[in-house]
Amino acid sequence: MPGGKRGLVAPQNTFLENIVRRSSESSFLLGNAQIVDWPVVYSNDGFCKLSGYHRADVMQKSSTCSFMYGELTDKKTIEKVRQTFDNYESNCFEVLLYKKNRTPVWFYMQIAPIRNEHEKVVLFLCTFKDITLFKQPIEDDSTKGWTKFARLTRALTNSRSVLQQLTPMNKTEVVHKHSRLAEVLQLGSDILPQYKQEAPKTPPHIILHYCAFKTTWDWVILILTFYTAIMVPYNVSFKTKQNNIAWLVLDSVVDVIFLVDIVLNFHTTFVGPGGEVISDPKLIRMNYLKTWFVIDLLSCLPYDIINAFENVDEVLD
Repeated sequence: MPGGKRGLVAPQNTFLENIVRRSSESSFLLGNAQIVDWPVVYSNDGFCKLSGYHRADVMQKSSTCSFMYGELTDKKTIEKVRQTFDNYESNCFEVLLYKKNRTPVWFYMQIAPIRNEHEKVVLFLCTFKDITLFKQPIEDDSTKGWTKFARLTRALTNSRSVLQQLTPMNKTEVVHKHSRLAEVLQLGSDILPQYKQEAPKTPPHIILHYCAFKTTWDWVILILTFYTAIMVPYNVSFKTKQNNIAWLVLDSVVDVIFLVDIVLNFHTTFVGPGGEVISDPKLIRMNYLKTWFVIDLLSCLPYDIINAFENVDEVLD
């Protein structure tokens, strides 16, 4: 009888993979909109490189990036960011944040709420872009007394991502880069998918392994498995039902149900290694043959009927 991973989370895992794939050229955070202070539940590699924080340092901190605020961060911008989260709105800001080494950097920050099928905001997507090059050179304690040119030179040196954007590119690369950035940074409803359970499309004869029917059927199989595990050793030890037709019929019905379960398992989806729901009939059959088929087949053999015939032969002899 197959068990293990359930597919209820598979569509949501696929959602996260889609966000990561679409935002591969940007830096972003995902925050939980259902918990106080909107803790970070995921940060991509781009954000870690941009901020200097490891992913473990960022997890469970506020999605408002309050841990990156400093003395030069504008208080009005901080309040506007918090209001955006409080009101579950979509907005964008130019905000001065501090890396882990306390280097101040200007970011273009975009906030977008992600809704489920009930139109309830469940996540916040926050994307970041380094715009230090396009702002006035930042004057902090370490640069006091420097000339404006020296501060600009330091800002250019620290902003590697900006320098990479200044490298020569041919026309095709420029167009492709622009289209990808437009897709990533446009946080409208036509780009962001809903965070919801989406039943995968399956052939007519394939059963979803998390549907109500299959869940009920699995409970029935589990109860019958407990019955078999208890009664078979008991009857073999004490030989209580060799001549009892009622018990023989009951065990035969159980064996038939186990046989039907084998047939159903050849037509039931399962969760693949990447968290996706596998509905291809060939893959389903190969997976079942490699895993639970032999055990299920041995469990449904009618041992009681075989023993009954052996007893009849002994009596006739």
